[in-house]
Amino acid sequence: MKQKLILIMLCVSVSGIFAQKATWIYYPGDFEIWLGNDMQNRRTERGAFFPPFWKMDSHYVLVEFSKKLDLAKTEKVTIAVEGQYNVKLDGKLLTGNPSNITIPEGKHSLNIKVHNQANVPSVYVQGETFGSDNTWQVTFEDKEWIDESGKASDTSSGTVYLNAGAWNFNNIDTPPSKFKLETIPLDAVKTEPKENGLLVDFGKETFGFIQFKNLKGLGKLHVYYGESPEEALAKETCETLDFFDIKNPEAKDFTAPGSKAFRYVYIEKDENVVFDTVSMLYEYLPLEYRGSFKCNDNLINQIWDISAYTMHLTSREFFIDGIKRDRWVWSGDAYQSYLMNYYLFFDSPSVTRTMLNLRGKDPVTSHINTIMDYTFYWFMGIYDYLQYTGDEEFVKQFYPRMQSLMDFCLSRRNKNGLMEGLSGDWVFLDWADFKMSKSGELSFEQLLFCRSLETMSICAEIMKDDEGKRKYAELASEIKSKLFSAFWSESQQAFVHNRENGVQSKQVTPYTNMFAVLLGYLDTEKTEQVKQSVLLNPNALKITTPYMRFYELEALCKLGEQDFVLKEMRDYWGGMLNLGATSFWEKYNPNETGTQHLAMYGRPFGKSLCHAWGASPIYLLGKYYIGVKPLKEGYKEFAITPVLGDLQWMEGSVPTPNGDIKVRMDRKNITVSASEGEGYLSFESTSKPKSNQGTIENISKNKYRIKILANKGDYKITGKF
Repeated sequence: MKQKLILIMLCVSVSGIFAQKATWIYYPGDFEIWLGNDMQNRRTERGAFFPPFWKMDSHYVLVEFSKKLDLAKTEKVTIAVEGQYNVKLDGKLLTGNPSNITIPEGKHSLNIKVHNQANVPSVYVQGETFGSDNTWQVTFEDKEWIDESGKASDTSSGTVYLNAGAWNFNNIDTPPSKFKLETIPLDAVKTEPKENGLLVDFGKETFGFIQFKNLKGLGKLHVYYGESPEEALAKETCETLDFFDIKNPEAKDFTAPGSKAFRYVYIEKDENVVFDTVSMLYEYLPLEYRGSFKCNDNLINQIWDISAYTMHLTSREFFIDGIKRDRWVWSGDAYQSYLMNYYLFFDSPSVTRTMLNLRGKDPVTSHINTIMDYTFYWFMGIYDYLQYTGDEEFVKQFYPRMQSLMDFCLSRRNKNGLMEGLSGDWVFLDWADFKMSKSGELSFEQLLFCRSLETMSICAEIMKDDEGKRKYAELASEIKSKLFSAFWSESQQAFVHNRENGVQSKQVTPYTNMFAVLLGYLDTEKTEQVKQSVLLNPNALKITTPYMRFYELEALCKLGEQDFVLKEMRDYWGGMLNLGATSFWEKYNPNETGTQHLAMYGRPFGKSLCHAWGASPIYLLGKYYIGVKPLKEGYKEFAITPVLGDLQWMEGSVPTPNGDIKVRMDRKNITVSASEGEGYLSFESTSKPKSNQGTIENISKNKYRIKILANKGDYKITGKF
């Protein structure tokens, strides 16, 4: 059905200024689902359509928007709508499809009902003192009833209303359906003849639309994309390509209709097809780099810079995994992106957009992305989101969706009350170079399940759901107890990998052990046992994906092994840089050589050379070297514990919801400032430290702290660090 977008501006009062600027609003979560459907179905594999293989929901096609008004004077109101609609004022249906109305002074009810099958039903309403925003109420079923006299109820007490969804569609001419990422033109850095065509190099990993200047002729134009020159030149095995039939008797510029990821492009064409130059439109989500890091080690600086670039490339409509192959929203990848985002962009809308797209709608018929652990990462993402942002409104809107997803998980426990992969479940955990079973009860899944239940208990408390809070807390305690009784091995001083048919396996993998450290599930004795038997054991099974190196190195940082982690960072991420990486990869194994580094999934170029989980140094350096983290929701209270490791100096900025925390440290000085919240700077000094303001407290031998207040300028501490 052809949709009608009404965009009629109203001549406003003499002042020409509205008291409150309007924005486009919609049913919360629907824009995220609609946009995700559009984006994730753009994936192609060698020109073939390649859609996701999990359930994709849709937006509600009929939505009512309502607002209670109390006007001091008569107002003229502009209405713009995406879809077919009607307008009611005080329960009276207005004639036709009014684009502007006049509302008298006093109290009124304004209701707009919108139908749109193709796009998300949305409205933009601008009065002289009010506008559409997220305080409007929306519902997808108003449950009206009509009595025998023909009078309609207008609203029903049984109707569930939510606050409207909104993002940044603040112009009447740019409704949600017109959303596009930004683009800027970029030139190639090198073009050279190769085989039967041209090999074009854009200098680094990038994403966008290939362009041809003054393209002319009749014939074929073949474009082969590659993250490496080998991939671009491999016409039969490269992952992405475009074939164009050119029918241009006159020269004109041409832009490919679909965006791709590439550094190199190999082009072959029929003889009578000609063009002047090849360039591109770089496509990106505008984001501010609020976090920063610099130190005396240029390699670490380069690792941070490339991590930030990798993170930005994979921060698009949503946080995605890799820009070349999948371009899908995977919950495990996204969970790490949330954490990195808090130390680089602190863009909360990107987090909530991604979480809402992943969750979809009821009924729940499978795990998120069909992967058991990815469902648990979704819950854990909410846990961290609350801690970093303090945004309880998200929970208040979507708690029912959290409940129904957790009900699904609880329904799939086995006879022991533990999670075990059932038919239709993908138990992922990690891509590993060693054999490990995905059968039976995996200790790792129980650990994530426990934290998910703890998250639900926190959310229930926000909702004042006392019964839910108690239930989820008791279930979490039960799972944690079973985690130790079923999987802890005294002889190996670690958690074993799994249990099948009641029999505990002998294999010890890093995953459960390092997560138990991160989540604080171990006492002091067991923490030291895990540290020695697994995390620092040279004979332990090795992780080769940046995905799980993220957590392994974080666990080591939490245990005070910053020197060790810096060495690992230089070896691992530096190893990719030594091989010419301009963004960080899905997987890196230093024992591989040549084009082995490009292969994965049984395909010669299957590996993603720009993958979100490769950007973890952003998070590690921000949280465990600059040392900033929230202690209370939304940085109301924070901790600053800078650690130099083997560095001589470092400086950086960590974003907070409405400000930032800045730290600079060398061996003799620490300078700290904060623009919101309050907290303690904790540090070690072998000499008695001094400060230009505040009071330094001696906690124990060589350990000190000083309270940091917001907007007090620089705190300058001297000592021997």
